[in-house]
Amino acid sequence: MTRSRPDPVLGFNFTVSLVETASAGATIQATFGVAPAQAGFSECSGLDVTLQPETYAEGGNNGALLKFTGRASWSNIRLKRGIVTAAHLWQWHYDFIEGHGKRRDGVITLQDERGKAVRSWRFKRGLPVRWVGPSLNAMQSQIAVEEIEIAHEGIRATGAGGGNLVSAVSNLFS
Repeated sequence: MTRSRPDPVLGFNFTVSLVETASAGATIQATFGVAPAQAGFSECSGLDVTLQPETYAEGGNNGALLKFTGRASWSNIRLKRGIVTAAHLWQWHYDFIEGHGKRRDGVITLQDERGKAVRSWRFKRGLPVRWVGPSLNAMQSQIAVEEIEIAHEGIRATGAGGGNLVSAVSNLFS
């Protein structure tokens, strides 16, 4: 009897959606029919978490230090895309410089070759901590790329599932 082994999903087909966080301590309450802001990105990184180990020296046990899990530490999410006429990422970052920025929750969804969601990563209370503009060089014909770095308060990974994106975002961390 032969078993089929699934092939890994390719990492180039993904979507990123951002919606305004409802309030400082709450998650987003999106309504059906209102689509979150979506943008096309060429690169997404920073989907990782590290547990800081805590050590404990147990009395009478000189042979080892006991290890326990401590706090989780989340990396910032970095998104890159080609410059387009709309300056939404710059404006989101600049609003914080001006003192009236609003955090955003988001969903990053990896899709298969048919566009079906395979896995999603949901982050909460995103804060744009860094924006990088394009490198300009008259001797090259590369696409002008901008990058936004988003600090956040946690990521949850979910497998493939039904439902639309708005309902997924409305149920962030519920």
